[in-house]
Amino acid sequence: MTLIKKLLIRYYTKELAKNKNKTVYDLFDWKKVDVSLIDHKSGKILVDMKDLEFPSHYSQNACDIIASKYFRKAGIPNELGYENSMKQVAHRMVNFWKESLIDEKLISSEEEAEIFYDEMVYALLNQMYAPNSPQWFNTGLKLSYGISGDPQGSYYYDPKDGVVKESLDSYSRTQASACFILSIEDKLLGKHSLSEQYVTETRLFKGGSGTGTNFSSIRAEGEKLSGGGISSGLMSFLKGFDRNAGAIKSGGTTRRAAKMVCLDIDHPEIEDFITWKAKEEDKVRALAKMGYDGDFNGEAYATVSGQNSNNSLRISDEFMTKVDNLSEDPLNTIELKGRIDSSVNREVSVQKLWDDINESAWKCADPAPQFSDTFNAWHTCPAGEDGDLNAHHNKLNSTNPCGEYAFLDDTSCNLSSINIFKFYDKNTKNFDINGYLHVIGLNQLMLEASINWGQFPTEDIARKTYMFRTTGLGLANIASLFMIMGLPYDSEEARTLAASLTGILTGYSYYVSSLMSEAIGAFEKYPLNKEYMLKVIRNHARVAGAIDSNYEGLNYTPLEVNHEILMDLNMQELSATLKDVWCCAIDSGEKYGYRNAQVSVIAPTGTISFAMDCGATSIEPFFSHMVYKKLAGGGFMTLSNPVIEDSLRALGYNDSETSEIIEYITRKELVKEDGFEYEKIIDGKIEGAPHLKEDHLPIFDTANTCGSGKRYISPEGHVKMVAAITPLISGAISKTVNLPSTATIDDFKNIIIESWKLGVKGISLYRDGSKFCQPLNTSLSVDNKTNLEDLSYAELLEKAKEMQNIQYQVTKRQKPFGIRCGTTHPAQIEDVKIYTTVNRNDDGEICEIYITTDREGTIIMGLLNSLSKAISVMLQYHVPAADIAAMLRGQKYEPYGFVQKHPYIKYVSSISDLISKIIDIELGDFTRCQVKPSEETSKVAISDLSKEATITKAPVKLNESHHVTGERVYGSTCPTCSSTRMVRNGTCKVCLDCGSTTGCS
Repeated sequence: MTLIKKLLIRYYTKELAKNKNKTVYDLFDWKKVDVSLIDHKSGKILVDMKDLEFPSHYSQNACDIIASKYFRKAGIPNELGYENSMKQVAHRMVNFWKESLIDEKLISSEEEAEIFYDEMVYALLNQMYAPNSPQWFNTGLKLSYGISGDPQGSYYYDPKDGVVKESLDSYSRTQASACFILSIEDKLLGKHSLSEQYVTETRLFKGGSGTGTNFSSIRAEGEKLSGGGISSGLMSFLKGFDRNAGAIKSGGTTRRAAKMVCLDIDHPEIEDFITWKAKEEDKVRALAKMGYDGDFNGEAYATVSGQNSNNSLRISDEFMTKVDNLSEDPLNTIELKGRIDSSVNREVSVQKLWDDINESAWKCADPAPQFSDTFNAWHTCPAGEDGDLNAHHNKLNSTNPCGEYAFLDDTSCNLSSINIFKFYDKNTKNFDINGYLHVIGLNQLMLEASINWGQFPTEDIARKTYMFRTTGLGLANIASLFMIMGLPYDSEEARTLAASLTGILTGYSYYVSSLMSEAIGAFEKYPLNKEYMLKVIRNHARVAGAIDSNYEGLNYTPLEVNHEILMDLNMQELSATLKDVWCCAIDSGEKYGYRNAQVSVIAPTGTISFAMDCGATSIEPFFSHMVYKKLAGGGFMTLSNPVIEDSLRALGYNDSETSEIIEYITRKELVKEDGFEYEKIIDGKIEGAPHLKEDHLPIFDTANTCGSGKRYISPEGHVKMVAAITPLISGAISKTVNLPSTATIDDFKNIIIESWKLGVKGISLYRDGSKFCQPLNTSLSVDNKTNLEDLSYAELLEKAKEMQNIQYQVTKRQKPFGIRCGTTHPAQIEDVKIYTTVNRNDDGEICEIYITTDREGTIIMGLLNSLSKAISVMLQYHVPAADIAAMLRGQKYEPYGFVQKHPYIKYVSSISDLISKIIDIELGDFTRCQVKPSEETSKVAISDLSKEATITKAPVKLNESHHVTGERVYGSTCPTCSSTRMVRNGTCKVCLDCGSTTGCS
């Protein structure tokens, strides 16, 4: 049977074989939606698109993210000039992949082409998989729309001529890869030099892709130069590369520059590298105390270095063994070795290095450990291109910025992720293994097609990507599957299921790769690496339980799949399939080889998870019990995580019990204050819910505590999940272990040692609140039109003279007496309630502002009293209220974010910013409010504080309130929409509002 006969069957589109008049698009119901995306800080509209077409089952959030991120906005040959239907996007991508497979001779008939097209379109529209972002951006634009684009200096390998060629335009081929690993040599000029690194990184950052590089080849400070003199050292160049990345980030690209910097543990400058970002964090704190903007996008962070990369240490087993034995030998040392000059060699204390590593990570989340010997024990191609097993360039030296792709230097990987939840039937409680295998096979064909008609940023990457053809298929939304099956994330059952599903994905992918190899040949450098690759495949199969457990070339025993647990879960078919796919992968690979040197990774899947309406990203647990649902007409609604209800029913709770538990999670209280009535969501915790059994609570544990609840998944639970999956994937896992703010440096040490012993390849640790965020005024407005920073020196002097000569109409303070008429504005920022009362004198002028909170006897209460008095005194000296509002506007400090209880104000950057907006409202200016009043709810006639002014306000009842879910990443606002709902996602961050990521996938 041919490859295509085995893989290309009608599984989801059988109806089309019976009815030739239907297309795959007719298998879905469609709807028209409007998509709008605003900047949360300025209120500026970023995207405003009408009558867009999507399958009816897509959420508003998925529609918003796909349209704003992935619809082509220019050059489309229709009356609009932009893509306005998901049909168009699906067609241009899938049609491109189909034509590439025809070109590669993996598809050889019209029937095969039709089946591939229909099945891939169906699975894409049904949100069963999604390729990484560059595919959505680039793939098929020339083929479908005739959009060529100018040449961008990209390259591809021409197998007919056996040479690398420059691409003629931007879109005839696709730039489908998000992940790149670059090499660098210890020279100033020439190929792979320090100078060329700037150019290569700039080209990749410009396109929104990420880079990873191991800089250990660069000589240290003090090493001799060939022309005389000594080197300025590695750190001087790293600071330069960091500045370059920061410049590209601020130059208008679609996302920030994603960059991984790796350094071997024996480099002479390792101590400076370890403490680099921690020391820079100290500088930020000092600068913020001096008044500089301490927000992550502010002045203080822009002034220091090291903020544009993830930093990782490549740590050997030798070093970790010494660390593990420190209690017995606390004086143990490690030798730091000059790259070319042994005169700089020196012995340093293992204890001191170990302490510095963990203290720095505790302070600022960097550097993260990557265990180089574990990585290389699973290396499928240690002979590289030239067969030299000892060559440094043939080892796994670095990863991409998010940490999931690890392969040879100067290679790339294009990614795709499968929404694993889509294959589980909650009614029958069956997992569709055949459908899962089917989508795995289709995705590997798609990823192979993207290499065949791909293009790459350098000649070396083009050549080596062709020679090794690595692909990166992964999973998303596995936490939803755990919950609906009643499995706690931190349990042996969940880890066994995750390992089994991942093992099937990798094993079947290698089998499909061998079938492609049978059809058109193995990857070019397979013969050099055959014995090593087959050894790795056998070790994977041993972990899966498919063959004997005599591991080859491993100095530890990896966690193996426990098939007894699968039997207890009544998943006999899953157990048998796991073993079968690895036996097939070995048998077929031994006969035909493999088309791809690697086939799987676990990427963060931020934006594409939202596009697939996943409840959780990647292999991450849920952020919270509450979800934040966008409404079609604008605004938001808070609901319980929809999987909870299905999980409760599966656990045996009846309709009444389930309803009461859900009501408890989403319970609200009616608040009556100052004539207003509000419905407030209490806190979203599940502990204490009626009817819920104590032993079921772990099923609903989340990454962080929910509201006033105390439960969350332990850091060790995250590590064990990574350890269970790692030996069953080709690459690695992008995963951050979240620790509470109370975590100690010793906690960090224990997590890292445990990760190493369990066979984890790399891990990142983040302590809640370890990044600094300092209150500051982001800009100082002189008036409504001019900012001081926009003035020339001469204009600034003139403005200073004008301001110096300002005389207010009344210089004597006029205190109000007797009973005053006022309006109280209630608001809540996070969990802080703020009450602002604005009083007026007999002339209708604002004469007093009092700001109070429910935090009696606290520092914040005292500060608010002082602020109230200062503002009131200014008003009584006749400082215009508009000037006071301008002074307070835009200041940023904690608490900040979404606002509850106020009918018009929905977001502020601080309490000062809240007061500014309230003054604006009292002056009749609603332009800076997120919600505009109707004529009936607000009648304002104030332009100059005239005594004829009247203000009437009707009570407004808020049916739904904003509720932020997930872990706050302190100091981070979304670079796209300014939302503060940035949460950790793998080793990157993702915005829960617009889907923007700080990573490369």
